[in-house]
Amino acid sequence: MLYVSKMVPTSDKGRFYAFGRVFSGTVRAGMKVRIQGPNYVPGSKNDLAVKSIQRTVLMMGRNVEAIEDCPAGNIIGLVGVDQFLVKSGTITTSEVAHNMKVMKFSVSPVVQVAVEVKNANDLPKLVEGLKRLAKSDPCVLTYTSDSGEHIVAGAGELHLEICLKDLEEDHAQVPLKVGNPVVQYRETVTAESSIDCLSKSPNKHNRIYMRALPLADELSDEIEAGKISAKDDFKSRARVLADKYEWDVTEARKIWCFGPDGTGPNLLVDITKQVQYLGEIKDSCVAAFQWATKEGPVAEENLRGCRFNILDVTLHADAIHRGGGQIIPTCRRVVYASVLTASPGIQEPVYLVEIQCPDSAIGGIYSCLNKRRGQVFSEEQKPGTPIVNVKAYLPINESFGFNADLRSATSGQAFPQAVFDHWQLMSGNPLEAGNKVYDIVRDVRTRKGLTPDIPGLDKYYDKL
Repeated sequence: MLYVSKMVPTSDKGRFYAFGRVFSGTVRAGMKVRIQGPNYVPGSKNDLAVKSIQRTVLMMGRNVEAIEDCPAGNIIGLVGVDQFLVKSGTITTSEVAHNMKVMKFSVSPVVQVAVEVKNANDLPKLVEGLKRLAKSDPCVLTYTSDSGEHIVAGAGELHLEICLKDLEEDHAQVPLKVGNPVVQYRETVTAESSIDCLSKSPNKHNRIYMRALPLADELSDEIEAGKISAKDDFKSRARVLADKYEWDVTEARKIWCFGPDGTGPNLLVDITKQVQYLGEIKDSCVAAFQWATKEGPVAEENLRGCRFNILDVTLHADAIHRGGGQIIPTCRRVVYASVLTASPGIQEPVYLVEIQCPDSAIGGIYSCLNKRRGQVFSEEQKPGTPIVNVKAYLPINESFGFNADLRSATSGQAFPQAVFDHWQLMSGNPLEAGNKVYDIVRDVRTRKGLTPDIPGLDKYYDKL
């Protein structure tokens, strides 16, 4: 049994070493193995390949040393399996082996840039380079946005800089134009919907009533950390929600889905009473909910920390009039309407910054953080040394160029380290002009090619 945690680029163009640890048995060159990707289910043929390992190598810093075999407990590089794995996977000789649990990274890609090639003929090389970059770094996200831009998302400014350097020099080997770094935001609600929201289907025969409420911050964090998930047994999950978050047990048992992507920190809950044909439209509602939570109504960013209650549904008696084409757009509109009536808010990502410096430089740190909306929450002196360890929260939006500023303010004596910590609600209403959140939302909408103004409620809310 061997778990591959990442792919390491080789000197040979386009090839990778599969880098991982042997958990049991001995791996040898020439051995025939089963290569199981992260989506493999025992007994199926999906995400499975049976191939021979060409060579086994020992990783020694930048150099590699070919070896015959490698017993359990060691870290090893494999040649010849890179075409069958994207980032991670399990390699085994057993026919009945289950996958090892996929490693969870504590950093989430929150800073993104758009990349394009200077010469249009090099586009295929960029696409190929992005694939290789995604393969070689497990913390990078690469995708193509709706407007056709190639987006690279990373954990921070420095991480992105290194990734783009790798992309330009190693993976794509073409000159690139890079846009300004952009921070991802999350949309949320801060109160319960002021009214029951109703949307009618395009043929006017089906109606869905819904309300939105905010979820507890701890619950959103637990869902994101995977402690509460869609895979849990619904009875035990309902018990946790009732005991810890004071949910009604019957409502907690009727969670239809998590979103976006089936795992996000938004819940769709069915609290209807005796609705006919409700089971038939469940799949359509779930699909619409995933779509709506991936692109919220305010800035088309992901929703976070929202609970949507389906209050009542009126459906046409004839199945042909309540198909997906009628239900999906209706359900999406009613989700949007309930967000807009529940005092929508914007959450921004926040870094936890740890700075080490001598006491003499502490003034420079405070002035630097205050300029950037940072807040210090702990300051400890290491016993017997003049070194002080300062911990602070710093909004990622304000963190660009922070390192350079800090060095100049403390004449190079302070060393900052930052890691994504949590999402924080920004003060201000994105629907009212004259505050910072409103300006941010307009910028995001303009960048995405949408109209700068948020659509009015009447676009989604239907009168009876």
